[in-house]
Amino acid sequence: MTRIIFSLLFFVIPFCCQAQDEQPFKGRFYNAEYQVFLIIDAYDQKVTVPGQELFGEIPGYLGSKRDGRVWLITEVTVKNPRSATIEVINDYGSEDFIAQLSFDDEGNLIMKHEKGSTYKIVVNRKYVKIPSKIVLKKE
Repeated sequence: MTRIIFSLLFFVIPFCCQAQDEQPFKGRFYNAEYQVFLIIDAYDQKVTVPGQELFGEIPGYLGSKRDGRVWLITEVTVKNPRSATIEVINDYGSEDFIAQLSFDDEGNLIMKHEKGSTYKIVVNRKYVKIPSKIVLKKE
């Protein structure tokens, strides 16, 4: 009887672990160097920006601890479990860009600017451009 139970456990455990990784483009990711974060839910697309509920539920947003403004993710296309494309617009609607999201071998999220406006934040009343390729770690 114990052999059957252990056999079932060894059969079920891998499926449980796999289910946790089925939604890699969901959660909070952070880059400590630029203090930039990404909140995303590419699957249910039910993220609400705190203090800006006017926008309703969206796939996610980019922000910074140094700058109160956010960039809204308007569309997400998940290509496979390791790659997705996001369309982003600033909260004024004046600038937008497209970025590629992918995971490296260590599980970090790489956001690479494809085309459009430069992603920038305000630090000490001056714009700081974020590099076209940035590494974000899951929190």
